[in-house]
Amino acid sequence: MVIEETIAAVGPRLRALRLKRDVTLVALAEATGVSASTLSRLESGQRKATLELLLSLSTFYGVTVDDLVEAPPVGDPRVRLKPVTAHGRTYYPLSRRPGGVQAFRTVIHSGETQPSPRTHEGYEWLYVLSGRLRVVLGDTDIEIGPGEVVEFDTRVPHWFGRVGDEPVEFLSLFGKQGERMHVRATAAAP
Repeated sequence: MVIEETIAAVGPRLRALRLKRDVTLVALAEATGVSASTLSRLESGQRKATLELLLSLSTFYGVTVDDLVEAPPVGDPRVRLKPVTAHGRTYYPLSRRPGGVQAFRTVIHSGETQPSPRTHEGYEWLYVLSGRLRVVLGDTDIEIGPGEVVEFDTRVPHWFGRVGDEPVEFLSLFGKQGERMHVRATAAAP
């Protein structure tokens, strides 16, 4: 429904609601503080509804302003975090809480194959979903595959990249303040 049609339908909708609730214009005017003539012009379409009028009427009827005007749906209300692609890698943020541990899904499509280790404050945990990931931690150089995990202090010189020509996809949990992952398991009942 286009905006003009929505606005044009407000008056008749308000009149129908008032009649359904068996309320006179005078009684509605007394309850809302809006004059009966203003309400009459509003219902007949001779006056456009203002937010102030709609708020008074929605309070009286016990409905939302959206219900009064039958606002068109706004679509999917979820906020979607945008992926970032740089240097052959795509980072998909999975969390948006400031501070604390941050979660990412990362895909390395291409990019550098020669390690260039870096350091920074924090702690990181990597879980490979698909492909093979080369992880260089100080003097250690390993490859991990799907279902394997590494956890390390990011103050240790580190680098990671794909193995071979296939992309590698992994989950990353990173804590800037050096938070470690806490894995808890319970024994299965016999």
